[in-house]
Amino acid sequence: MSAVATDARGAAPDPIDSYGYRGTVACAAAGITYRQLDYWARTDLVRPSLTAVPGSGAGRLYNFRDIVILKIVKRLLDTGVSLHNIRAAVAHVHARGSAELEGITLMSDGATVYECTSAEEVVELVHAGQGVFGISVGAVWREVEAVLTQLPGEPVDGAAVPAPTALLGHGVVDELAVRRRSRAV
Repeated sequence: MSAVATDARGAAPDPIDSYGYRGTVACAAAGITYRQLDYWARTDLVRPSLTAVPGSGAGRLYNFRDIVILKIVKRLLDTGVSLHNIRAAVAHVHARGSAELEGITLMSDGATVYECTSAEEVVELVHAGQGVFGISVGAVWREVEAVLTQLPGEPVDGAAVPAPTALLGHGVVDELAVRRRSRAV
């Protein structure tokens, strides 16, 4: 287990990010208000990866990872984590690939956010008295994915639409891509 680092490394784009989502869809999927979304974008807490526009506006286009991060930010804020630690967690999660995110649990004692990649690390952190709550990034990923299958997305310009047999993470068929492809035809 390690404290979440503040420096982000570039991550390769995931096939699941071939669709973009407008602000209202991102809000619905993340469980936040449009006002929160707008504020977080203007303060660079979570900026849209696909299309960022200055000020408030409907031109913003969020990718799937952005929406997962929005939901994580909401959960961290709801539990009282400091904005400084949330920014560190956002940078860390944003820098990870899909397969890596599935196995991460973010734990916090309210002062520090820790990354745990195994059940043993979670137990160790709790026994040390440092873990007060945890967020399974993989579970948040699946929640957002389930919601977005019911909401409209837009193909990103020039992006290839994922094949229905695309595999993500641990050999799980990307049902989201299958549903989108059937809807687009």
